[in-house]
Amino acid sequence: MDKTLTLLSWNVNGIRAAERKGFTGWLERSKYDIVSVQETKVSDPSILSERLRHPDHYESYWHSASERKGYSGVAMYVKEPPLHVKTFFGASSLSAEGRVIEIEYPRFTLLNIYFPNGGSGEARLSYKLQFYREFLEYVIELRRLGKRVIFCGDVNTAHTENDLARPKENAGVSGFLPVEREWINQVIERGFVDTFRMFHEGNGFYTWWDMKTRARDRNVGWRLDYFFVAEELRENVENAFILPEIPGSDHCPAVLRIRV
Repeated sequence: MDKTLTLLSWNVNGIRAAERKGFTGWLERSKYDIVSVQETKVSDPSILSERLRHPDHYESYWHSASERKGYSGVAMYVKEPPLHVKTFFGASSLSAEGRVIEIEYPRFTLLNIYFPNGGSGEARLSYKLQFYREFLEYVIELRRLGKRVIFCGDVNTAHTENDLARPKENAGVSGFLPVEREWINQVIERGFVDTFRMFHEGNGFYTWWDMKTRARDRNVGWRLDYFFVAEELRENVENAFILPEIPGSDHCPAVLRIRV
């Protein structure tokens, strides 16, 4: 029998900083079935507090960047243990920099990803595009194998002009380059659904704001955080939305309610 799960994705911009701002209390009070976080900035999860690793009602799984301390990193908090947890994807960029966790349940496979930022130069933009290509190939293969795929995270690209407050001013900025936006087009063309856009049209819906300019106060932001589901799960999606009122990071959470 299908049951409805509520999934949340959030770039916390440092899990220890989030803990100091009340993350664990918020998590323990929440009713989310799975919470996926990005940019944990943790190289060794064993040094974290017991409560952060094992909050009430949840178990956690981590993938950290061994290449560089205090960089990247993803984690997942789950109420029910998965059948399988995967953080190594062979000789692929998906295995590097602590960017991907995949968990598998009997009726769906969920991937939590912190996609690279391409804003620090040509080399990183090339790496981001390589990561994009390899990730899309990977999730297409999962579907071919019969997996019911959901993926979430900080994609680090705004898809359309409705997904950022100032598209004209940012036309040449990484995160809104045509080549980056075209990749999201390919994701959709290859059978994945941007669940937020099933329920919300137009602009004004953002998940990241520049902290230095206090852009959040003026809602001058970008929608960089997504939940995608494979087309065969479209009819199972009950709702998708963002939580801009939740403080604690330069990003806000994205939420998906889905029957599985």
